[in-house]
Amino acid sequence: MIESGRLPGLVQERIDRFLDSRTSILAPLGPDALGFAAVSREFLRGGKRFRALFCWWGWRAFRGDVAMSPADVDAVVSAAAALEIFHAAALVHDDIIDNSDTRRGAPAAHVLFRSRHTRSSWCGDADAFGRSAAVLLGDLLLGWSDELLDEAVLALADPLAGRVARLEFNRMRSEVTAGQYLDILEEQAWVTRTDDEQLEAAWRVIRFKSAGYSIESPLALGASLAGAGGHELRAMRDFGLPLGIAFQLRDDVLGVFGDSSVTGKPSGDDLREGKRTVLVALTRAALPATQVRLVDELLGDPDLDAASVASLQATMRECGALDRVEDLIRSYTDEALAALERLPIDDEARSSLRTLATAVTVRKS
Repeated sequence: MIESGRLPGLVQERIDRFLDSRTSILAPLGPDALGFAAVSREFLRGGKRFRALFCWWGWRAFRGDVAMSPADVDAVVSAAAALEIFHAAALVHDDIIDNSDTRRGAPAAHVLFRSRHTRSSWCGDADAFGRSAAVLLGDLLLGWSDELLDEAVLALADPLAGRVARLEFNRMRSEVTAGQYLDILEEQAWVTRTDDEQLEAAWRVIRFKSAGYSIESPLALGASLAGAGGHELRAMRDFGLPLGIAFQLRDDVLGVFGDSSVTGKPSGDDLREGKRTVLVALTRAALPATQVRLVDELLGDPDLDAASVASLQATMRECGALDRVEDLIRSYTDEALAALERLPIDDEARSSLRTLATAVTVRKS
């Protein structure tokens, strides 16, 4: 049995082998194409690998603690690696949409391409080139994630399990893409919504943009690869969905209150981007009209200074919205852990999933 502590390394090795194979395909296009694809490696190194870990333990929970063949291991590691490539694609696109210049404390993809344009003294608009090249990089990564998932499915001895796993991956991809649209929509459309409608929209974004693809779908994908049946998959989703919601609520808190030296992004970045999160919706609902107008004027200002960020942070604390979100995180985590106890899995899998649940909900980045 492979220890889960070894999984991030195995996933990285699988990603590296896959990228090497795709580099050979692109070689006839010349050094410019190879230089373009090489940027992908910058966004596929390191990271917490939460999605890969949830995929592994979703598989292990229903595979059991039994001897496994190299083909078994390769299939689940390949699927976990496909999730990480999909995640990298989503981050590349997300940074363009949000006009974020950093990712994990390093330049975002569009910034790297913009810098390449500037250093090379090419003609045209460096910003436009950087964004366009990053869109294409994200598209390339999306395609690659699909190709690697196909390799995982083909390695399975059970074709039905492979079909169910493919359908799960397809559903995840559709939901997160539409969820991203709902996210950018609310940054513009909130002005036409009532307070209740804004809160409802914020919950919808959490469900479809993040909660599913961060935890629920990786768990279900892994369980599908293990041949889990419909009842078992529903039970796993009962654990994964509330945990995914708690995960995203924690992310929303970090987007406002996170320490930039830990998160790798400027403090208050979500405020500058105008993210209409549950935290923001609860803040607005708790304030008198005069303060709501001030909050709305500040949210989405890309030039928001440190004093204004601190003012908004204080408002969220003092009106009770931050405490309310922390209560929600605890409540959804408790719901997930209760569902975990009902899962028909062995003690090792249950303990490992419980440890992961703690890691994703009390994190600092």
